[in-house]
Amino acid sequence: MLNNEDEACDATQEAFVRAYNSIHSFRRDASFATWLYRIAMNVCLDRLRRRGREAATLHLISETSDENSLRDIPDETNDPPIEAIKTQRQALVQQALAELTSEHRAVIVLYDLQGLSYEEIATALGVPIGTVKSRLNRARLALRTRLEPHLELFEGP
Repeated sequence: MLNNEDEACDATQEAFVRAYNSIHSFRRDASFATWLYRIAMNVCLDRLRRRGREAATLHLISETSDENSLRDIPDETNDPPIEAIKTQRQALVQQALAELTSEHRAVIVLYDLQGLSYEEIATALGVPIGTVKSRLNRARLALRTRLEPHLELFEGP
């Protein structure tokens, strides 16, 4: 959701602190996981609002050329060209996700990546199930539009 690992870690910690501080308000009309997802989603949305809709950037971690960071044993299980394509695919998908609105990104993350049901997402986001379904459809269309210029990378292994 936040497209920044450090900020995501901070948001996770903030979500657990909020959950701990408001455990007395858990009504048990939804599962605990759904309640916790709702808190985590609110923390992420709060952070995104604070950013002020600035352009999302993709932070890539580059490997250092320090001799101490080199591996002693080469990993022969991976095919370098295939791994390069996978890395490129992942970067494109991350970038496309970062370009989505926070509402669309939330439903994609919760449904396709976290595996929540429509009902759980509706509860977590505080919206009707129909809204979840329409947002998911629109989010997938938006992702497809952003990834279509790179369709050749998604064909094959």
